Amino acid sequence: MATTAYQHDADGAKFIPATQRPDGTWRKPRRIKDGYVPQEEVPLYESKGKQFKARQSTGLPVGLPPEIAAEAKKSKKGVIQPIPGMIINVEKKKKKKKTGVDEATEKLSKLTTCEITEPSFKTAPSTTTDPAKRLKNLKKKLRDIETLEEKIKSGSLKNPDKEQKEKITKKSEIIKEIELLEENCG
Repeated sequence: MATTAYQHDADGAKFIPATQRPDGTWRKPRRIKDGYVPQEEVPLYESKGKQFKARQSTGLPVGLPPEIAAEAKKSKKGVIQPIPGMIINVEKKKKKKKTGVDEATEKLSKLTTCEITEPSFKTAPSTTTDPAKRLKNLKKKLRDIETLEEKIKSGSLKNPDKEQKEKITKKSEIIKEIELLEENCG
């Protein structure tokens, strides 16, 4: 109901007159108590934090007398000198919001790389794992190395990574260990 026109009855009390609904029925007239404020006219709630921030956003120092603040606003728009020799810049530079891509490129540019040398591959089988499982894993590694070599020869993989090159260099060590395990198990 958009109407807020109040009427006065014979006693002088305010009331909202009866209105007709879209379906044809009538609303009863409603009496309004003194001090009533319609919902549309009630100011929105503003928390103490929002109020404090709004007061601080003027750009003036805390505790500055209102006379000096008013004079400073009139004289210069961007630079205020409440105390002779003191310059306060009101115009704040907005920081450019960084996108995810910008942040990632910035972090990557700060990174440095270093090589970690690992101890050489041992040919002795480890005592904690089952020799059959170890043999199976080594054969799988050998198959992976052979497929990698085939991709390089066929030309589908033109520039192998550092890890892929390391994998290929370990081929002879893996073959030796497979032979050693086959002799011991079989």
